[in-house]
This record gives sequence, C-alpha cells and structure tokens, in this order.
Amino acid sequence: MEIVLIFFSAMVLGFSGALVPGPLLSVTVRETLKRGISAGPLLISGHALLELGITLALVYGLSVFLTSPVVGGIFGVLGGTVLIWMGYGMVREARQKTFKWEVGEAGKGSVLGPVGTGALVSLLNPYFTLWWGTVGAGYVVISLQYGLAGIVSFFLGHISADFIWYTLVSWLLVRGSGKISPNLYRGITGACGVFLIAMAIFFLYSGVNFFVS
Repeated sequence: MEIVLIFFSAMVLGFSGALVPGPLLSVTVRETLKRGISAGPLLISGHALLELGITLALVYGLSVFLTSPVVGGIFGVLGGTVLIWMGYGMVREARQKTFKWEVGEAGKGSVLGPVGTGALVSLLNPYFTLWWGTVGAGYVVISLQYGLAGIVSFFLGHISADFIWYTLVSWLLVRGSGKISPNLYRGITGACGVFLIAMAIFFLYSGVNFFVS
C-alpha cells in the first residue's frame, strides 16, 4: 500500500511542476510543430534519462552538491546563455518571409534532436537542480525506506506526470495543425523564442544572485 501511495503522490507532485510554463514547454511547442506528436514523448525521454541519473546519484548523497550556491550560479549562467541562443534561433526563424512548413516534418527540429534537447534544457535550468537537491532529495530519502521498490515507484510516478502532460500538449497541437497557417506558425515560433529569451534573462539574473548571496 505504501508503494502505491508513493507512486501517486510523486505523480501529483510531478504534475505540479510539469504544469508550470517553462523552457521545456516552449521547446515542446516548437519541436511538435516541426516533428509532430512524437516530440513531446521524445523530449521527456531525454528529461527522464537525466532525472533517472539524478535519482540514482541522490541515493549516494548528491543533494549537497545540487543545493550548492556555486552550482546554482553556474547552471543559471550557462542555462541563460544557451536559452538566449535557442530563443534567438526561434525568433530568427519566425522572421523568415518564405519557407515550406508541415507539422511533423521529420528531421527539421533541434540540431541536438528531441531527446538531447529535452535533457539539455532541463539540465541548464538552475531551479531543476535546486528542486532535485531539496524536494527531490527528500522524496528519495522517504522512498528509500521501502528499498528498491520505493525508489522505482517514486521515479515512475514522478516521470509519468511529465510524459502524460507533454504528450497531451503535443497531441493537442497536432490535432489543431490543420488550423495553423504559416503566419500563425511564425507567430507561435516567435512567441516561443521571446519566451525563452525572457527565461534566459531570468536564469542569468538568478545565477548571478546565487554567486553573490
């Protein structure tokens, strides 16, 4: 019974984070318009592989490292820099006057591929590492009381929320693809790019604060 409770509580907690708009959501929108419905699950696959590694590392005491102000500062500055680059690319693409576009055009998304992009965008979010160093670490400690089954239950519950939400986002975008004109697509891409740049500024500001606090 405790294992089941760990699974569903971790899922609810996962939804509380997944539903908050952030860089990963913006990238999911853009990649879905390029690749189709597979973008959401693939992006989260990269995110999940990263979280699996962190979960295993937390079992061996990584939480002290993740909550270090220096680590938060480094990831904030690196994350902000990368997001500016990604956001600028989206804005530049949105300003193109002519291009041929179809939802699900294979191979036209991020250079890293959706799995790599999902992992990178997550890794460079300083609040991702902060969450795992605090809330995530606490949940791992609780789950460890029930051995391997507890850890597996926690991880599957947590990551299920991400897969469900981001797959739903991709599905909703693809379902409405027939109503997306090239101009609307450019508008969506541009808006995602501007959002990423705004998040980048926030990350850079937060990263500097980690260093000076």
